[in-house]
Amino acid sequence: HLATPITGTLKKPTTTALELAVRCHPTPAICGTPTAAAKSLICTAETDRGFYSGAVGWCDASGDGEYMVAIRCAEVAGDGLTARAWAGGGIVEDSDPEAELSETTAKLQTIVRAMGIQNF
Repeated sequence: HLATPITGTLKKPTTTALELAVRCHPTPAICGTPTAAAKSLICTAETDRGFYSGAVGWCDASGDGEYMVAIRCAEVAGDGLTARAWAGGGIVEDSDPEAELSETTAKLQTIVRAMGIQNF
């Protein structure tokens, strides 16, 4: 999930970078594929993801810009005393539950370290 550069020619040259980002979200890394079926399953099998992922980037007045997928997020309470963090796994038919748990725990370590949490 480090980066996947995409190049091409737009059918409608006035389409902005923000419009493209909206059309691409959620990516397969966030939702799975095919998107509609994966999203339906996620909505029935999981609790509300809240602020789980999104597009992070910029768009200038002429519509040029650059966006990337924010895949592991944290939401800090307004008082700054509590936070909720998310990380997920790419669960497929042959997934090993213990390996998925280890991978998800490792993914959360970046946010845990950034928040200065000692015992996770």
